[in-house]
Amino acid sequence: MPTQWKRSPEELHKNYLANTEAFYRAAGRGLAPEMDKFCTDCAIQLFARSANLTQDHADAVNELYSKGQKKPAWLLWALSSAVCESGEFLPPLFFWTLTEKDARSGTDYSRVFIRMITNILLYLAAVDDDVTYAEAEYITECADKLAALCDSAGVKPGKPGLKAADFVTSSEGSFIDKNPPQTAASGSGKAAPAAASEASGETQEIEKPDLDTLMAELDSLVGLQAVKKDVKSTMNLIKVRKLREENGLPVAPMSMHMVFMGNPGTGKTTVARLVGGLYAAIGALSKGQLVEVDRSGLVAGYVGQTAIKTQEVIASALGGVLFIDEAYSLSSGGENDFGRESIETLLKAMEDHRNDLVVIVAGYTEPMERFLDSNPGLESRFNKYITFPDYNGEELDAIFRGMCRKNGYELDEEADAYAREYFQSLYDGRDENFGNGRDVRNRFEDMVVRQANRIAAMEAPSKEDLARFTKADFLPEDETEAEDEAGAETEDETEDEA
Repeated sequence: MPTQWKRSPEELHKNYLANTEAFYRAAGRGLAPEMDKFCTDCAIQLFARSANLTQDHADAVNELYSKGQKKPAWLLWALSSAVCESGEFLPPLFFWTLTEKDARSGTDYSRVFIRMITNILLYLAAVDDDVTYAEAEYITECADKLAALCDSAGVKPGKPGLKAADFVTSSEGSFIDKNPPQTAASGSGKAAPAAASEASGETQEIEKPDLDTLMAELDSLVGLQAVKKDVKSTMNLIKVRKLREENGLPVAPMSMHMVFMGNPGTGKTTVARLVGGLYAAIGALSKGQLVEVDRSGLVAGYVGQTAIKTQEVIASALGGVLFIDEAYSLSSGGENDFGRESIETLLKAMEDHRNDLVVIVAGYTEPMERFLDSNPGLESRFNKYITFPDYNGEELDAIFRGMCRKNGYELDEEADAYAREYFQSLYDGRDENFGNGRDVRNRFEDMVVRQANRIAAMEAPSKEDLARFTKADFLPEDETEAEDEAGAETEDETEDEA
């Protein structure tokens, strides 16, 4: 049954602007970047509850940007991957601050925010012309969690918001139920529901990841030879330790927690996910899921709430790996910063759950060294350090070609030669902003867009055209035009000489 909330992408953007602009007039436009990121994260989590995932969903999430902010460029394949790895709802950091201000000044901007988010999420749920029960439950959960923070901060009551359940039009199962991940999704700490098992009331034993498959995936990663060796060495140590225990031999205390140091885009998150699965496969962890957070997922805006927030994240990670990116930000705010409360909570959990929780902290090398020096408890609990080097030009090229193969693209002869030159030049010219694999992914996604624009101008493109990258797809239009002009000038000069 069609829903009254269905809107075109253009109308959705207008509604998004109408809602957010009204909020910014009250709470300040400085929240725009955080607001857009938060709404995008919510959209991805919401789409996991949708019956299907289509181009309409990608078009919709690309309309979630405020005035003066850059328009997103999500592709359906990237959105599908993000949906499958989406986690649970967590209130944004700025909302905690907003509730504090409301409580002090007697305003209710945080309550207005809840009504606004409910409206935006209903529009997003309806992009496929249906609102499912699962989507309505998610929207209600978001509103309830935000309202609970308002209540605990003492924000005055506001107008009641819409009830998402009143707009349900479909009872079809969710996308994530139809496409369950092999392991729990990043950030959620929970495996996909086993519908048949739940319906029968039977308890289902958690399926352990396949060791051989995970080892093959680890070995297939481009570069990172020293990293792979370290991971395998640690696994061997754990396996022998378990064998000694089974044979009644004494074993020395061992910490499974790790420090990953290196620049962005060097594969730290990927390796952390594999570590969780590998440790579960050999019995060192009970589940093996990866829960990925940064400071905003652990630290709250006022006294007493950071410990609660951190404990909730820890609970979702039990049995698996808690991966804390840019962990040094927890200790960078001074003696009175709430990040230190989160560190103390983490240290206690690492000791209490040392047999079924692995905490991996990650970030740039020098800031991470200062982070570990900031608290004696950190140094004592982390004794395994793994350094992730930058990818060299050959490895960047290999990553790019892997993306091409995975997504059904190939390079023509000129593009093939240029790719090697380009990625070697990218490596040679790297600076502090060098993004390693992220730069490769961004380049690939830009090329997909440029190739689509080029193909769209063809009258009847062949299958080979659709699958082929050319050198022109590597270059922005202005550079391509400059090359064409340079070529034309050379031809003119040749003709003149003749």
